[in-house]
This record gives sequence, C-alpha cells and structure tokens, in this order.
Amino acid sequence: MSRIPALFQGLFDDAAVFPPGNLPVAEAVPAHRGHRSAWYAEAVGPFLCGAGRLGELAAAAGAAGPVLRVGLVLPGGSAELGPALAAAAPFEIAGVELATRDAGEAVAALDLLLPPHVPAAIELPRELLRGDGLDEVLDILVDSPYRAKFRTGGLVAGAFPDERELAAFLTGCAQRGLPYKCTAGLHNAVRHTDPVTGFEHHGFLNVLLAALATDRTAAAEVLAERSGEVLAKAVGELTVHQVTVIRNSFTAFGTCSITEPLDDLAGLGLLPSSSPHQPSPQEDR
Repeated sequence: MSRIPALFQGLFDDAAVFPPGNLPVAEAVPAHRGHRSAWYAEAVGPFLCGAGRLGELAAAAGAAGPVLRVGLVLPGGSAELGPALAAAAPFEIAGVELATRDAGEAVAALDLLLPPHVPAAIELPRELLRGDGLDEVLDILVDSPYRAKFRTGGLVAGAFPDERELAAFLTGCAQRGLPYKCTAGLHNAVRHTDPVTGFEHHGFLNVLLAALATDRTAAAEVLAERSGEVLAKAVGELTVHQVTVIRNSFTAFGTCSITEPLDDLAGLGLLPSSSPHQPSPQEDR
C-alpha cells in the first residue's frame, strides 16, 4: 500500500535548478535520483529543466543511472520547441511547459512538433489573463489537448497574485474542465507571509482545496485561509471522488525543494514523517 495519499501523488515537480533554490545541475541530478528512490518517490514528478541548460543536464546525467524523466521549460516560446525536443533526446520527455504571449500560436506549434504521447502546458503573462483576456485564453486552451499554467510567485512581491486573481484562474479552469499546473511560490502547504521578504505566499493545500470551487468568492475564501489545522481537517474529509476531481484539475506544481512541502504535510498529520530526515536542497547548500 502506498505511503503517499492519492491527493499528493506526482504533485511535486522537481524545480531545484530554478530560483530561489538555484541548485547547480551537477548537484540537482543526483538529488533528484535520490528523491526518485526514496520512500516518498510517488509524490515526485519530473526533473524540470530550461531549454538553455539541457547540455549541462546531459553531462550531469551521464551514461550511468536510470534515464531521467525531464519536463522541458521553454521561457522563450515556440521558437525553442523544436531545438529543445532534439536536445532532450537522451531523456524521457515527461512534458513541455511553453511560455508565450499568443495562445493560438503556441497551440499550433505544439500540434505540429510535439510527439503525441507528450503532454504540454501553456503559460501566458498574468497581465494578459486579466479581465476578458482570461476567458479568451482559457477558451482557446479548452479546445486543445494542452493544460494551462499559472505563475503563483517569484522573486518580487508583484509576482504573487492575490487570492482574487488566482481564484479567477482556478474557477475559470474548473468551469471549463481545463487542467492546469502552477509554478513558483508554493513552497509550503499553508498560505503565509514570508517573515524575511514580506511576500504573501499561497499554500499548495489551499490551491488543492480551491480546485473544487466553481465560484470565485468561495475559491478566494479557501485561498485566504491561514490555519493549517482547518486545511488539514478539510483534506481529511475529502471523498475519493473529490480527490479525483482535484487532481484532474490541479495536476502538479514546480518546487525548488521536494522535502520542504513533504515536511509540511507530515507536520499537519497528512503524511508519515521521513526517517531519517532527507535534507532539502537549501539545507544541502
């Protein structure tokens, strides 16, 4: 029997080489392989790598060890897609995340170049997803085989959407049955204010529970909840069907630490504690 509840299986994509973790590729690869062989391996998604670092990744992965499952992150848009797919030939391509300012153009490029078995997610700048722009983009994506991707944080305060903005995205996807993934800022289970930066971080438990809502006000209320006890109780009351609905919607998020969110879940009683403790990339550094 799995030690990882279905709600958290495959939820945490390994973004160790991205900010704020910035782990060197040569260190991140063996760390990822360690995660994939740990007791919590079922919670771990693919190794995320930007198009410009695939050469480093190939050198670090070498010929020894299992083939890496790699999620290609393409911040440069559709022009990077063909070359990145070619450069990723040594790996198992687990997915593509394509940033763009033109959803229709991105869909066309993926339709043309993406192998049929490889999933993809399309990310547009948040300023294009406000007002009518959100509905226009989601309507394009819902008619495609691709997920939406939404940025939930970053290195400056303005990179963090408030609960109303995130609720609009989540409910827009829910109303259309459109799956999505998130990236950045979801390092912890519960919404909180970072004591060092003052940034308002969404909690990934908040986002998981808000994925059930089709009403923006209700979703925003869940996203604003700051009590881990309240959120853990709500998770414990989910039905099998609700868990399926949630994970069919919110498929994964990128995190620069795999163990930090797992430790949060263990602290809330939602996951067994790891023993011995597995250090996070930040602790390794």
